[in-house]
Amino acid sequence: MTGRTFFDPRTAESLSVWLTRAEIREGLWFSLPFLGVLTVHEFGHYFTARYYKVRATLPYYIPFFTGFFNTIGTFGAVIRIKDRIFSRKEFFDIGLAGPLAGFLVAIPVLMYGFTHLPPLEYLFQVHPEYRVYGADYAQYVYKSADGGGLVLGKSLIYQFLESWLADPALLPHPNELMHYPVLLAGSLALFFTALNLLPIGQLDGGHILYGLLGFQRANQVSAILFIGFIFYAGLGLFTVDSSNDSLLYGGPIYLLYLFTVFRRAVPTPRRALMLVLGVLAAQLALSLAVPGIEGNPGWLVFGFLLGRVMGIYHPPAPDESPLSAGRKVLGWVMLAIFVLCFTPSPFG
Repeated sequence: MTGRTFFDPRTAESLSVWLTRAEIREGLWFSLPFLGVLTVHEFGHYFTARYYKVRATLPYYIPFFTGFFNTIGTFGAVIRIKDRIFSRKEFFDIGLAGPLAGFLVAIPVLMYGFTHLPPLEYLFQVHPEYRVYGADYAQYVYKSADGGGLVLGKSLIYQFLESWLADPALLPHPNELMHYPVLLAGSLALFFTALNLLPIGQLDGGHILYGLLGFQRANQVSAILFIGFIFYAGLGLFTVDSSNDSLLYGGPIYLLYLFTVFRRAVPTPRRALMLVLGVLAAQLALSLAVPGIEGNPGWLVFGFLLGRVMGIYHPPAPDESPLSAGRKVLGWVMLAIFVLCFTPSPFG
């Protein structure tokens, strides 16, 4: 180690040209717990892989600066497994360790956020125009559910912790969550945990599903879940009442999308086409039976990554020995955690 100081005060001075000290502090209150959860998640995979003598890289953090993710600055983190995994047990343990470790850190982060909510004066300093309305500001500022700003869907575990720990008088309106960095970090940590726990393909949840059910049954379930995932994502995008222009210009693009993501789910192009038509017909029928029903088109992007990049099927391991009873229980617990953390519409 050299004699230089680890932190140069001039760095803070240069940052303060672009950001105020309050903004820097608020950014750290968000980034440290959020990146902390991602780091713990990935090191859960890493150390379990090393335990099984499977070579793996240290975590890579994926920067992303477009649209919503300009707000959080990252699209998550990954490690790269550099050796073949030889058993269902190893796949299961390595896949499960990350989301379990991340979840066990995300919950205390949220608990801290709910038990340390600042007084309303904090929000009035951010929005001085709200002060005149007092605690009832939301009734006047937000005339509809679409108030602008970032709105995160509330998962079941988020709703439970909110009702158990938070003072209702201090809870922010959903549109103001951006100004509560610890709550934002905790809710996003749950979102990324749920995303990884989707029981499809080679996501962490797919590894868990493979460990529980074995190669054939896990891939059958994975394919069904993937089709259901795409069905929900595109639900309501086109209906029998859609305009001619929408059908003429958007319809062919959507059909091409469905064919592209389903092509690797079935063995032949003909079956892929039949699956496309079946999903589209079912979506139109459900939209007709339940007017106004909608899925979440934002999931279509992730569906494309699953269908064309990551894959929806899990590879077999040389050792297909079943898991122990304890691991099976833990696997079903993790799938229950997925249900608790997942929200069909995470961003509004």
